[in-house]
Amino acid sequence: MAPFSQEKIDKYIEKSYFKEKPAIAIKFANDWLRRKTYFCNRCHNSNQQEFVEFECARCETICVYCRHCINMGRMSSCTGLLLWNGPIPNFSKKHVFNWEGSFTPLQQKASEELKGSIIQKRNHLLHAVTGAGKTEILFPAVYHCLKEGLRVCVATPRTDVVLELFPRFQKVFPNTIFHAYYGNAPKQSGLAQLVLATTHQLYRFENTFDVVIVDEADAFPYTFDKTLQKAVIKVKKDDAPIALVTATPSAEILYKVKKEGWGYSFIPKRYHGYPLPVPRYEPLWFYEKQINKGRLPKKLIKWVEERLKRDEPFLIFFPTIGLMEKATPLFRNLHENIVSVHAEDPKRKEKVLKLRKGEVPGLLTTTILERGITIKNLQVAVVGAESKIFTSSALIQISGRVGRNANFPKGDIVFFHHGITVEMDAARMEITRLNKKGMALV
Repeated sequence: MAPFSQEKIDKYIEKSYFKEKPAIAIKFANDWLRRKTYFCNRCHNSNQQEFVEFECARCETICVYCRHCINMGRMSSCTGLLLWNGPIPNFSKKHVFNWEGSFTPLQQKASEELKGSIIQKRNHLLHAVTGAGKTEILFPAVYHCLKEGLRVCVATPRTDVVLELFPRFQKVFPNTIFHAYYGNAPKQSGLAQLVLATTHQLYRFENTFDVVIVDEADAFPYTFDKTLQKAVIKVKKDDAPIALVTATPSAEILYKVKKEGWGYSFIPKRYHGYPLPVPRYEPLWFYEKQINKGRLPKKLIKWVEERLKRDEPFLIFFPTIGLMEKATPLFRNLHENIVSVHAEDPKRKEKVLKLRKGEVPGLLTTTILERGITIKNLQVAVVGAESKIFTSSALIQISGRVGRNANFPKGDIVFFHHGITVEMDAARMEITRLNKKGMALV
């Protein structure tokens, strides 16, 4: 839905300020069958199984829409996409940089390397452990871009990361026109020079940004959805650099960085100098059967009671929403304010905020909170760590929620399991390896 009246749109089209193209492009094979193939100009999906033909009341013919980006609102073959074709806006070069922090030598080096790559218009990977201060490292590079009058996008696969980053960027760049885009985000006025968005929201842009930074670049669904990766390419200008930021780069990302000669920065230790908390294993035999029968395993009860006694905020990760919802009332027997949260929860923003403010003692959650949440003195447990949903990278990210604050650099991270998996061992081995690398730099 365009933020303009139809009268203004028609006027802008007449003046060639807008150009229009169909939401769904239709091509015919050059053979006697004349088979149709479809292409979505919004999300660049070309999977023919994700296009649906239907009788359209608007044009009274057979139309087609793309199921892949239907959650952004249905666009069919008889509707059009508007692209700005008018004067290129001149963005401000006067910005306030309201950050008084200081960098460790490793952070300073990474910050300069990232800025150097952006100046050279070269792609860059910032590979830094959880809690290394990756967001702060971005600030000088973003400030440099804003001073040059460039338009910057910081994208991330998770809404929760957007919600975590938005106030931090807003504080550092207080006089910059800055928008945050995510599902059901409030309307924002003005033409934003700095945009923070989920990767799904990038479908709305094309050839727009001078610099694109993808935070948590290994996170689901970005790594599994090729259209989201295409969206990052689609939104940037032809010569614009891309910077990927992650604690757990995939083998595919590392291969691409090496093959294409990207800039690369690596930080194997946290900003406060303490090692990453190493997860411990605790067997929790037949936990699912016990929860289904209305009982919490004794070890789990003991762990929660210990947190409550010490007044320590906690997260407990579950492999499925169903199991978590069955467990929620059982946890409320331990404390009435324990709540659960998942991706479709309309109150998830408020619940996380309550945990941060100390209004709830702990949250039960799915993997949606494996990243992008920083709460001091947080303790973490994973129930069913052997489940397939908990990959080694997910377990590393979950472990990384613990010990992030300099005043509380230690904490408990426990993998409750019904059998140790390769992924669990891989996560613990990688954390141990990074700690050794970090210690070697002391």
